[in-house]
Amino acid sequence: MYNIPNAGSFYKLLHAYNLIETEVINLNKKEIMEIKKRLKKEGCTFTRMCGCYVDGEHNRITRLGKTFLNLDEEEFFKYLELAKKVLSGTLGNNLLELEFPLSEEEQGGRQQFLLGLRQSRLKNDDLLERFYDLIIENYDYAGNYLILIFHDAYDVPSKTKDHRSLDESEEIYEYLLCAVCPVTLSKPGLSYLEQSNEIGLRMRDWIVEIPDAGFVFPAFTDRSTDIHSVLFYAKNAKEPPIEFIEGVLGCVKKMTAAEQKETFRSLLEDALGEECSYETVKEIHDKIQEKITEDKNLSSQQKEEEPEPIALSKETMKEILNESGVSEEKIEQAGQAYDEKVGDAVLYAENVVDQRKFEVKTYDVVLHVKPEKASQIKSQIIDGQKCLVIPMDDNENINVNGIHTTV
Repeated sequence: MYNIPNAGSFYKLLHAYNLIETEVINLNKKEIMEIKKRLKKEGCTFTRMCGCYVDGEHNRITRLGKTFLNLDEEEFFKYLELAKKVLSGTLGNNLLELEFPLSEEEQGGRQQFLLGLRQSRLKNDDLLERFYDLIIENYDYAGNYLILIFHDAYDVPSKTKDHRSLDESEEIYEYLLCAVCPVTLSKPGLSYLEQSNEIGLRMRDWIVEIPDAGFVFPAFTDRSTDIHSVLFYAKNAKEPPIEFIEGVLGCVKKMTAAEQKETFRSLLEDALGEECSYETVKEIHDKIQEKITEDKNLSSQQKEEEPEPIALSKETMKEILNESGVSEEKIEQAGQAYDEKVGDAVLYAENVVDQRKFEVKTYDVVLHVKPEKASQIKSQIIDGQKCLVIPMDDNENINVNGIHTTV
């Protein structure tokens, strides 16, 4: 078992006895950008990079281990681009901060293993082989891929209250960054063959693509090392690799924003059935928007920089459905559907509705309107035909293929 700071052990003890409250982890975009902006030629301090190339049959083709700063410039930048992608995407969607279960912080747990790998600074071949094993066993991918892992030590500068950097350092943030990149065969095509001075079929190469999955351990929370959490990256937020999260990191999967939105949509459609009308859905959307707006206004009055996300619990959802005119029978069915589809996970109001636009789709028509305009749209029967009616003010016009028109 590797040494853990005493404060961390004390935290675990309190957590185990429920003497402190468990809070929702808020990803901080500024902290992620602070790490990401260092990944350039003049700021990068990666000490070492290791990797393993794996084929579609899970065989290890080759391994690599290099002092990163000694790489040729072109190669240096290509690897740096791959590393930066792990810190890219939407917070809560492509990037998720996951907490380790307490069992994974005990001897033999995944968190303990990652601490040992970090402590080795990627110079222990046995630990690296075990790390590759973990990924090969738990990364469900049909083709070839490259596992890359970087070690870095960031001398975190102190900052004033107005976020100005000072010369002195607060701590050394030592972390690992892992990127798992698909390797695909380039497309066939014609090219100029210099040796024979003719046009012919070009050689097809195996190309390393941008990462499909990855992580940063430990997480960088409140500009400090957080060994109890890991920042996970998934290229596809709608279908993140669950086996990777659970098998490699030992964490419990957290729904991305895209998954939360899809789950809520499916929940409403299945539970409401014939009551899932345009007016009802619009009313539900408006009620959720009202809660978000009220919370933002309250946070603004209390001068909070980052308001807590609004958890859309089963009881809150049922309350919204009741206010939206849904029958008691359908509300109960929605509650049962919530238990089945959401379970112990958490839905957040900001993730289940789009705050920037209200979208209406038919078979061949897509309508985007601002949320404040949505309440004016009505469904109506005109001459026996179902219609959506959009009121227009005197100062509004219609744009047709870029041409402003009148009605």
